Amino acid sequence: MLFSRRWLLAPALLVLPLLLVVANEYATARPSRRTQDVAYVPATDPTFDAERHLLDVYAPRKKSTAPYPIVVFIHGGSWNSGNKNFYSFVGRRLAKQGVVAVVINYRLSPKVEVPAMADDCARAVVWVTEHAQEYGGDPQRLFMMGHSAGGGLAALLATDNRLFARRGLAQNPIKGAILDDPAGLDMFDYLTKLEYPNDAQYLIPYGKQPEVWKDVSALYHVTAAAPPFLIFIGGETYPSIRNSSRKFEQRLTSLGHPPKFTVLPGKKHAPMVLQLYWKDNVIYQELLKMVK
Repeated sequence: MLFSRRWLLAPALLVLPLLLVVANEYATARPSRRTQDVAYVPATDPTFDAERHLLDVYAPRKKSTAPYPIVVFIHGGSWNSGNKNFYSFVGRRLAKQGVVAVVINYRLSPKVEVPAMADDCARAVVWVTEHAQEYGGDPQRLFMMGHSAGGGLAALLATDNRLFARRGLAQNPIKGAILDDPAGLDMFDYLTKLEYPNDAQYLIPYGKQPEVWKDVSALYHVTAAAPPFLIFIGGETYPSIRNSSRKFEQRLTSLGHPPKFTVLPGKKHAPMVLQLYWKDNVIYQELLKMVK
């Protein structure tokens, strides 16, 4: 009899953690309003991708006398995978803390290469500048955030003004960037050396022309006019990310714009983004200081 009771209790014990997660997500979602699958490229555009040219907006429900700052989040995934739908927790957490969060998709390899991905992200930002006020956001306080490959793209958008000039903006609208274990800050060096196992796989999204590797690496676009940066890397992250992030920090510092550079002890690459599930995470703490 004792055995049977324990057996009957087992499903409930297994379901309880799931219910707690759902309840927590519901409680977190209540302070925010999600607008899903908004196309940031016109459907009439010949390059339009019905899945990848979409974004989600997470806006605080609480009314404010002043518009909220905006953070555009770019997901990672080695330039060949990833989806905005996996990162609703980032949008929810930011909206709960008084930020209009925009989580975007962009086209991936092998369909396109990184220059086209960067252009997609720039087009998403241009859309945000044009529509931010509809969601209570302030286009004059627009910041980029990204993890892994998304961190490299966020840094590129913050430093390469040509991406916006090509899309009709005379001035780069990005006021700062938060890089979470960023990859791709210096792909010229990375792909020239090919010193780690399976490095050749990145010749698919980046192509085989060294001038392109340099052109889409944020390190080579940093100037004295660069916006503020927050850079977070895991203490146990990949050596390539650690090395390129340090080079990026040194480049900014040499130009008189030292970033806030934080190493989180014991963190590997994936946990660097998974920790954003908790709103009191140190990354959010520093982000809020920057954007507010």
